[in-house]
Amino acid sequence: MANDVTRYNDRNRRDMFDDFFDSMLDAWGSYSAKAPAMDVEENDNAFVIKAELPGYTEDDVKIYVDKHVLYIEGNKKEEDESGRKYLIRERRHSSFSRSFSLPEGLDESNIGAEFSNGILSLTLPKLPEEKPRHIEVKISRK
Repeated sequence: MANDVTRYNDRNRRDMFDDFFDSMLDAWGSYSAKAPAMDVEENDNAFVIKAELPGYTEDDVKIYVDKHVLYIEGNKKEEDESGRKYLIRERRHSSFSRSFSLPEGLDESNIGAEFSNGILSLTLPKLPEEKPRHIEVKISRK
């Protein structure tokens, strides 16, 4: 007789618990916002990181490299609250921090950043690959 009960592995249970716990904390307002959604892609010449940062300005974002780790930090400041009476308040004002260990072969001194329409784009150029150098063997005759 086949078992009709669907079994979830431990990872699925942890994911469900984390999602539930995060949503409860968000509802209580005591949980700082999660880090923004980010994509990381690789092409022949560089790695490209794109982060969704709606509501942030370039002044709210700090990017730096320290000991081969790239740090992206944001701090969206709260607006002046004096004299306001909110009926609904859902927008969050918070901070985030993400870090990425950088692989060997990147040109860390030429990382570029661009901010447009709430999207932060970072370009991490690769160093040119060193190709094996052929050494010619000469025959000496005496």
